[in-house]
Amino acid sequence: MEKTLGTQTNLSGYNIDWFNPGGGFVKLLSWYIVNRLFFNTYIPYPSSFKIMLLKMFGAKIGIGIVIKPKVNIKYPWFLKIGNHCWIGEDVWIDNLTLVTIESNVCLSQGCMLLTGNHDYTRSTFDLKVGPITLEDGVWIGAKATVCPNVTAYSHAVLTVNSVATSNLDAYGIYQGNPAKYVKTRTISR
Repeated sequence: MEKTLGTQTNLSGYNIDWFNPGGGFVKLLSWYIVNRLFFNTYIPYPSSFKIMLLKMFGAKIGIGIVIKPKVNIKYPWFLKIGNHCWIGEDVWIDNLTLVTIESNVCLSQGCMLLTGNHDYTRSTFDLKVGPITLEDGVWIGAKATVCPNVTAYSHAVLTVNSVATSNLDAYGIYQGNPAKYVKTRTISR
């Protein structure tokens, strides 16, 4: 491998003053405490209780939502969930900007929705953010990752341990890192 000379990474220049997490210090601290006590824990608090807390912090949430223990949500005010969705254990919704989860979506254990990344082409390793949309019927497999600016269209599947770096077509099944289309999803009654 050939070594390229030139500008090098300089993290001392990293600056995110432009980023607004959407709340003042009290709101952010309050959510941090609530998230740690009631979401990011193995204590099995009822989903209805967790939904009430999320709504208090500005999340828009439909009916029939199941939220398992040990879920980590960065900012609930950037979260929109439709009806009858499942959020499995150890799911991490790192929503620095809007995450939209439509109806009948399943987020399996340990999957990650990451709306932030770094620009490795900049010496200051600048933060980049982009929304995520999971349309109706999408299934994100265990330990899979959805990256910023990705839309998983209706009923797409991202298989176990796969990484979506670009959009997933409707009814497509995707696998790998980066995830590639492998076949079409068929659903029987």
